[in-house]
This record gives sequence, C-alpha cells and structure tokens, in this order.
Amino acid sequence: MNKKSEIEKFKAKVERLKKELKRRKKYGLVWEEKTEEMVEMCKEKLPVLKEVKNKEITTDKDKPVNLLIEGDNYHALSVLNYTHAKKVDVIYIDPPYNTGNKDFIFNDRYVDKEDSYRHSKWLAFMEKRLKLAKNLLKDTGVIFVSIDDNEVAQLKLLMDEIFNYISIINIQMRNPERQLNLKADFQKSMEYLLVYSKTKTYRIKKDEVSYNFSDYKYKIKEKAKGKEILIGNRKVIQFMPTEYEIVSCNNINDPNILRSISIRGRIKNAQFTGIFYERYLRPRLKEDGRDALYKVFNMGDDGLGYRYIKQPSQKTINGVYFQGVPLDIRKNINNSVKLQPYPDLFDYSEENIHSGILLRDMFGKKLFETLKPIELMKWLINISSNENAVILDFFAGSGTTGHAVLELNKEDSGNRQFILCTNNENNICTDVCYPRIKKIIEGYKNLKGEQVEGLGGNLKYFKTDFVDAGPTDKNKIKLTQQATEMLCIKEETFEKVLDQKKFKIFKNSNHYTGIIFDQLAIPTFKKTIKSIKGRFSVYVFSLSDETFDEEFTDVKQKVKLSPIPEAILRVYRRIFK
Repeated sequence: MNKKSEIEKFKAKVERLKKELKRRKKYGLVWEEKTEEMVEMCKEKLPVLKEVKNKEITTDKDKPVNLLIEGDNYHALSVLNYTHAKKVDVIYIDPPYNTGNKDFIFNDRYVDKEDSYRHSKWLAFMEKRLKLAKNLLKDTGVIFVSIDDNEVAQLKLLMDEIFNYISIINIQMRNPERQLNLKADFQKSMEYLLVYSKTKTYRIKKDEVSYNFSDYKYKIKEKAKGKEILIGNRKVIQFMPTEYEIVSCNNINDPNILRSISIRGRIKNAQFTGIFYERYLRPRLKEDGRDALYKVFNMGDDGLGYRYIKQPSQKTINGVYFQGVPLDIRKNINNSVKLQPYPDLFDYSEENIHSGILLRDMFGKKLFETLKPIELMKWLINISSNENAVILDFFAGSGTTGHAVLELNKEDSGNRQFILCTNNENNICTDVCYPRIKKIIEGYKNLKGEQVEGLGGNLKYFKTDFVDAGPTDKNKIKLTQQATEMLCIKEETFEKVLDQKKFKIFKNSNHYTGIIFDQLAIPTFKKTIKSIKGRFSVYVFSLSDETFDEEFTDVKQKVKLSPIPEAILRVYRRIFK
C-alpha cells in the first residue's frame, strides 16, 4: 500500500470518528451499559402468560377483571406491549431504591454499595422497563415513581429522556422523632415522587377549593392537659388546646378526607399560654370511622399534637362534605369554588405506619414495618384519572396499588381496573400480594376476630412462561397455541363460550373473541357465529401474514380479523431487536 492510499484511509477514518462524535450526547445521562440476563433470554425465548386457574376470583361478572402477573416485570411488560399498548391511564411504581442493602438484584445477585457499576446496573435495569412502560400509556397517561436520595438524581435525568416532566413531590414517609438515627448527620425522613406524563398536553386535575368559614368557634369540652413525653433524650410537655377557632376550610369532594383546614387554637394553663396556627391538617380516621384525628404541628413546647374531633354529622352542605364541623356552619359558607395547584410537600408518615399495621391485622403477624400508604395511592389515582381508568404497577410488591383501586371502586362505584406485576422473591407474590388482594375482595377476620367485609371485584392470576423464539413453523404453531390467554387479556373476554381443538370462543358483556388454530375450520367457525348476536374479534393462525378477508366476506360486518402469531411477533421484534 503506497503512502497516498494510507493518507486517504486515515482521512476516511477521521471523518467517521467526527460523525460518531456528532451523534453522541453533548448533555444528558451516560452510563456503562450492562447486559441483563432477563433481557438476553428473550433472544432465545419469547414470553407468554399462563393462567393459574385455581387462583381466579370472581364476585361480579359485569365488573372489570383485574390482573396479577407473577414473573420478572421485563417479561410481563413485553407481553403487555401486545395486549395493552396505549390502554393504560396511570402507572405507579416503587422500584428498588438501590441502597446497597439487599434491595436490588441484578443477574441473580444483590448489588451492594461497593459495586463500582452499582448505578450503571440500576439505570440499565430501569431504562428498559420504563421504555416498555411508555408504550402502554395512553397519550393522556401519567406515571408516578417513588424513589429516595440514592437514585433520585439519576432517575430524573433518565425519565427526562423518556417522558414529559411535571413535578417532583416531596413526601415525608417517616417521623424523624420516632426513628431518630443518632449516627446520621441529618435525620432522613423524606422520599420523592417523580411525576411525568407521556405527552406535553397532559394536565393533572387541580384541587377544587371551596371558601370559606370565618369567625366560628368549635369548642372542645375537655380542658387542656399536659402530658410528659420523651423525644430523644429531651423531656417535653405536650399540651392540647381547649378551643379551636376555624379561620378557613379548603376541601375536595371526598366523603372521607378533609383535605386542608386553617384553624387557630388557644392553650391556657399554668405553664403555657399562647396561640398556634396550623395551615395544613390532614384528618386521620380511627378504625371505627367516626372520629377524625387532626395532627397539629405548632402545638405546645414540642411542636407536636394530636386531637380527635367528633363528627357531628356526615351530611353534605351544598353538595360539599365537611367533617368535624357542625351543620349550622352553613351560614358562613361562601359557595365559590376555586381550582388551585397542589402543594409539592406532603406528610404521610402516620399513614405509612398505619399501612403496616393494617397488613398485620390482615395476616395476623407483622410482615413489614411500613408500607406505601393506601391513601397516597388513592389520591394519586384520583388526581390523574377517572373512575374507568386502567392502573398499572409493575413493581407491585405487597399489592398496595391494587388495594387502593378496590377501595376507590367501592367508594364511588367506579370501574377502575388494576394490573399488578411482581416477581416472587421471598414469596412476595404467592404469600403476600395475592392473599392480600383475595382478602380485600372476599373479606377476612382481623386480629380481634371481627369479620371485615370484602370490597368485591374480580381477579385473574397469571405466570410468565416462554416459547422458543426461532423463526420456524413449529415455533409459530407453538406460540399460537400458547397465546390464548394473551388474546383474552387483549380483548378482555374471559368467559368461555366454546372450547374446541380447532377454534375457541370467549366473550364479555360487550363482544366476543374467536381464535382459529386451523384454517380448515373457518367454515365451521362462521357457521357457529352466525347464530350469535354481537361483534367478534377473530384471530386466525397463519404462517405468513394472511388476513383471510376473502373467507369472511359474508360476515365482514360482524368480525374484525387479525392474523396470529405475526401480530405478536411484530411487537416482539420491535422490543427485542
């Protein structure tokens, strides 16, 4: 090779490098890409779902069927990319926080604090799942992600690349006075909730605020009592006020929660006299549901205080519900309603503990110290969707999201549907998540032996399974045979009408699904459906991508045709490329 040709070759290499540098990010999140076994196996095996028949729960056939999928969420999300593309309204996830304390497994190993690729592994893990999740959201969809300070910075940059940023909500999940860590420089009590939408046009529902109460005194019969309590190594006296003066009250149309209230109270005794103001109080209902417990921060020397206020009535005034306030307050009501944004700081530390207690009451033993609060889940769902929403949680854990959906449906007769995905690490799915949902639907006995009424609902339980991925006719046939559950999920038709070797028919209250495994059975299938009133989604097995339109011309007004497994394979080729 002469010198001139070597120079030309070198110049060409330089130009290629320039183009490569131009393509690279100038700003953004960059990490060391790490191979994940759960992802790599999809090059050889394609995920499908298999129903666990004996775990089905049905209380009302006219209500939506909720789904619980046991298996790695990458595989579950891959299946949902076919069955639920652009069908999901709300996603909430509580992923591993990557603390280094055995909370995050990558390739069957816990990632510890000393792992030099700790953050890269977590980002590789999350990126793949978040991208699959985005395909499931409607254009009006929203995603909420809980996280703490270990990965919040990295997660925000990652999600900025995939979704449309709305806000970060600061949530107090632990009471620092109760869980004092004397070794820490700062007492950790906050977590973060990242809020993103799929498109820039989406808007969170704003808070409906009604104004106002004024100059009304709600008196507490008991006198102020001083109670000595220990906080850390400091003894303080906790006082309760003898009188409340309601300054203003802001609420949402919720029959259980007074969202925001401003009050002024007076405390008088020999040791302390003063006035406290509290601008944001959240009532906490007692188990009997009759009293509301208000947490008042600026009360007494220690800055803490709780007071149960009896509810005089549970009636509405001018269509708005007021809790803990006498009915004759109506003379002070201004009926104007104002829409305002929500604060980005909430205290759910008490609800966090209460959720752990609730699970203990349900199972008869302590399973977790704290859990994500049900009330937080319900609030997120309410502000971001309507009563017919589809809610997905693909880090479902103990099933709090499903619990919240069932409670909301009971409260407002909604038809929300949840999809929960979780692995079975430490038997979390089989021993906690599924039994919890079953108890909530059907009812259970608490620790006192009292019967707790079920909320009702339907559930189907699936496990991820696999078929060979090679492009052979044999594998296509096998995928079609294993796709029945996926097609029923896609069409939401779970009631079996006809089950034959060559074709099957399922239905719901609105339409039917037909699955034809043998093209020679098309005439028999058409003859069968002619006597059935209703629309059909028909899936016909084809080794190519043939739709069989000509064979269905005489019933074309009644059917919508799709070839299988090609429609499924197209989705998988896009995901696993």
